[in-house]
Amino acid sequence: MRPFLSAAAAAFLSFFAAPALAHDGLAVRDGYVRAAGAMAMSAAAFMVIENHRAFDDRLVAAASDVARRVELHTHTQDAQGVMRMVEVPEGFVIPAGGEYALARGGDHVMLMGLVRPLTEGELVTITLTFEQSGELVVQLPVADGPMGGAAAADHGHGHGHGHGHGQGHGHGHGQGHGHGK
Repeated sequence: MRPFLSAAAAAFLSFFAAPALAHDGLAVRDGYVRAAGAMAMSAAAFMVIENHRAFDDRLVAAASDVARRVELHTHTQDAQGVMRMVEVPEGFVIPAGGEYALARGGDHVMLMGLVRPLTEGELVTITLTFEQSGELVVQLPVADGPMGGAAAADHGHGHGHGHGHGQGHGHGHGQGHGHGK
């Protein structure tokens, strides 16, 4: 029985460790959620959003059942040189045929008022809402940084419900992928 489990685990990891595939929708890769510790009241989600469509789209909101409030944030420097996190209510433009990185020290999804502690390796479901493409549901691992190689198992999939501009279908594989419609 042990060889079967090893073969099954290898098959699972090889399928999910595939990089994001090109398609005509949106995809997320290199995603993870970072909590500041077991007693943290907030966490941040980081990822690269790929836009395989022929038009710009905009990430305008996010939601998750692990937080009471979810906002799109960035870091700014005030006149005294102090870095501050601020909400970006207009969201982030994902360029046509391009990508947009939500990264530490920059733009990110902020999970505030965590309803429970987050543990390393668990999956957090986040619904990303786009101006044109609708919703994309991703599952991202709790980690200290992006997980590369075989450890970067794709832990989720999304179902987009698009609005306008072609409503093509997309399929992506990578760290927390999605299907945009």
